[in-house]
Amino acid sequence: MPQFTDQTGNTIHLDLPPQRIISLVPSQTELLFELGLEKEVIGITKFCIHPRQWFRNKIRIGGTKQIDIEKIKSLEPNLVIANKEENEKAQVENIAKTFPVWVSDIQNLTQALEMIGMIGKICDKETKASELIRKILDGFEPLEKPNHKTDRQDCCYLIWKDPYMTVGGDCFINDMLERAGFNNVFKHLQRYPEIQVEELVHCPLIFLSSEPYPFGDKHIHELKIKLPHTRIELVDGELFSWYGSRLMHAPSYFTELKNRIGAIS
Repeated sequence: MPQFTDQTGNTIHLDLPPQRIISLVPSQTELLFELGLEKEVIGITKFCIHPRQWFRNKIRIGGTKQIDIEKIKSLEPNLVIANKEENEKAQVENIAKTFPVWVSDIQNLTQALEMIGMIGKICDKETKASELIRKILDGFEPLEKPNHKTDRQDCCYLIWKDPYMTVGGDCFINDMLERAGFNNVFKHLQRYPEIQVEELVHCPLIFLSSEPYPFGDKHIHELKIKLPHTRIELVDGELFSWYGSRLMHAPSYFTELKNRIGAIS
């Protein structure tokens, strides 16, 4: 019986490629679509907004943090795909008592590509997964390497308001910021720390993400009152935080953003 070890070290056993898949992670739902698993995916979360046809037509099993376990049981999946950070551990463990659960744990691009390859193998889509990995690598190749010493512009990336929350150095977003050519001034911290506006006085650039908090123009104006000399930009949170097939589109977005900021700075 084939066995597959996930990114948390847990091993699952599958007799055949899964024919009834539930995804608990928006970025990985989009990946399953890109791999051509239209018929196999039977359930998604209410936050799995891409692709739109799946969001409209697939059965929803709750949110990433509030999963409807009874509905999952009624669907009788032979594979559930989850994520260590985005899903609640207790809920995932509950589901794993009955169904095979494969859990990703992603903090950087390398781990994201490993995840794509692993899911491709589990779902008998290795060729498509390999093609996707190559496209993503080709897109990121021209960008600065994370460990390359260059004149990166200091920045803060905000993901939440009331309280303001940013990203630490152990997060996937931090890796994307570095690859995009920016330096996260809070990378010495971990996960998603709360910060005060006063801590941003000397930060020249602030990114306001479109998700999970829907920052908009009014939030720029609010911050400008206290930070009149800081440049504040709205950015596409999906392209900084989604670690599935959307990575194909991230490098061109990062390049455009970097050029736009450089042209005005």
